[in-house]
Amino acid sequence: MTAPRTPKIPYGGDYNPEQWPETVWDEDHRLFDRAGIDTLTVGVFSWSLTQPAEDTYDLTVLDRILDRAAAEGRRVCLATGTAALPPWLAKRHPEVNRTDFEGRRHRYGQRHNFCPSSPAYQKAATALASRLAERYAEHPALLGWHINNEYGGACYCDLCAAAFRTWLRARHGTLDALNDAWCTTFWSHRYTAFDEIEPPNALTEHWRGPDHTAFQGITLDYHRFTTDALLGCFLAEKDAIRAHDPDTPVTTNFMGMFRPLDYHRWAPHLDFASWDSYPPLDAPPTWPALAHDLMRGLKDGAPFWLMEQTPSTTACRDVNPLRRPGELRLATFQAIAHGADAALYFQMRASRGACEKYHGAVIGHAGRDDTRVFREVAGLGRELQLLGAATLGARTPARTALLFDWDSWWALEISDGPSRLVRYQEVVHAYYRAAREAGADVDVVPVTADLTPYAVVLAPVLHMVKGDLATRLEAVTERGGTVLTTFLSGRADEHDRAFLTDVPGPLAPLMGVRVDEWDARPQDVVQPIAMGGLRTEARLVFELVRSRGAEPVATYGADFYAGTPAVTRHPYGAGEAWYVATALDQPGVDWVVRRILTRHALLGPYAGHAGLETATRTAPDGKRLLFLLNHTPDPAHLTAHTSATDLLTGKRFEKGEPLTLDPLGTAVLHVQ
Repeated sequence: MTAPRTPKIPYGGDYNPEQWPETVWDEDHRLFDRAGIDTLTVGVFSWSLTQPAEDTYDLTVLDRILDRAAAEGRRVCLATGTAALPPWLAKRHPEVNRTDFEGRRHRYGQRHNFCPSSPAYQKAATALASRLAERYAEHPALLGWHINNEYGGACYCDLCAAAFRTWLRARHGTLDALNDAWCTTFWSHRYTAFDEIEPPNALTEHWRGPDHTAFQGITLDYHRFTTDALLGCFLAEKDAIRAHDPDTPVTTNFMGMFRPLDYHRWAPHLDFASWDSYPPLDAPPTWPALAHDLMRGLKDGAPFWLMEQTPSTTACRDVNPLRRPGELRLATFQAIAHGADAALYFQMRASRGACEKYHGAVIGHAGRDDTRVFREVAGLGRELQLLGAATLGARTPARTALLFDWDSWWALEISDGPSRLVRYQEVVHAYYRAAREAGADVDVVPVTADLTPYAVVLAPVLHMVKGDLATRLEAVTERGGTVLTTFLSGRADEHDRAFLTDVPGPLAPLMGVRVDEWDARPQDVVQPIAMGGLRTEARLVFELVRSRGAEPVATYGADFYAGTPAVTRHPYGAGEAWYVATALDQPGVDWVVRRILTRHALLGPYAGHAGLETATRTAPDGKRLLFLLNHTPDPAHLTAHTSATDLLTGKRFEKGEPLTLDPLGTAVLHVQ
């Protein structure tokens, strides 16, 4: 099953009319018409309304919300509402409340506050999902099912401890296998019974917080267990829905590069991926782009839904900057350029009270239609109506892949040594940014993905090498492709045990290098790097590389290892393997990645224009769409590299003609 079928990009967002008298609903729908809003996400936090007591369901308000949407010609993504407990459930069944990392059983409050191992929670949540599906499966407004909301958080209660032990039996089979995987001969930790195992937290294996653990193996497994425990809650609700509604697509909204949950383990169980995009507004545009491409990669390149974004400002940060004029439009078209087949907001009308009363909304507290934000939302609605179905179902024909691996992320950042200053996201983003700014389309894929479509595979900080990955990377270069990996790669197996061989472990034959030592230094220690004619810098970790067939491309400039390789290139088969032994600055990463892309003729036609983003999608009818996005406050003066028509303006460009993008401007070119 795939995403809902619609005649155009669904446009709208989270709507909570239960917070308002019905006279306000009349005004809402009038304003929705003016803004081109056709899709509403409803019921996300409505559990205490739809089930006011354990044996009482009341769907009358939800009936009126859906009936009104249908009467107005709007569709609904209906949430099950199970992300926030109703007070009666927490009072009657205290075990549904989570126990935190410090071992404290919480009382009722906030949201995302349930224990995923609680039978009382699971029973109540699936019963509610079943009631909703039974009632609304055939409703004319129903477009999709939205289970729970932004899953996340861990629990360390006795129920989770028991569930963890059951999970461990299934994963490891025997205590001997578990003891071997966790290296429990260290510090007298050898287990003789499963019931001796405690969840890793502040009272057991951890100190100084969740990333400081004496035993990486158990902490890594608890991350995996938490992913599976929450996934089990999702699947239970999905099964309850499917008992009454076998056809309507089901999703839950992810949060992009969200460290606590391995979304690759969830992906097969979603009918379509969706996510909520709230990047820091001072982040480079490639930061949300990386998250978009990660979401697209969850379902083998299928389009995803942008389930939430703010039309103006967030409210949850210490400082919440406002989106400047034009930034909302640019961010929305960036999402579409990277594979979004829906553009939805949080929120449609601003909440009157509680912690999101200052969060941005399409409609503010005064209910006006003449604010700058409302006008921008309405203007974008008109453009999406004009665009119609042109981008729906379109895919990205990328020949560059970037490997993204939650196991490596977790293992790297919970390891003692060599440096806690290395952040997985930052290193991965540096290589993604280099490829994207060079004009390459990039698929962000799991380590299990089929690599045969790609000429270039970027695998930075691939700390953990699992299964046959090393062999599949070798196959890329044998047929003429290029593989890149970096420092702190090839270090550990799936249990985070060091390989009993030269670093970078199973990747060493491909990379043609051997690493015996590594030097970790504070942020302010800079290594100058000689890289062709470029003088660049490196920080944090400096691996001392010995060549085993690789040729040096760049060398260190200081300390006792000055003159030794910092970057190498190794011919392998008909292709090449690059090893970057240190955390290069962005100009250094750019230089390396552009060398690789140039070898495969993958530099984009506008790679020389700083601040200009390009992205390609191919529609189901074969039309090639090229998105141009100007992320600068100045006009971008370009020369059309081919004949094309801008679908937003109808203007045609011939090859060689001037093409100008306004500041923060966008063009969607149908390339002939």
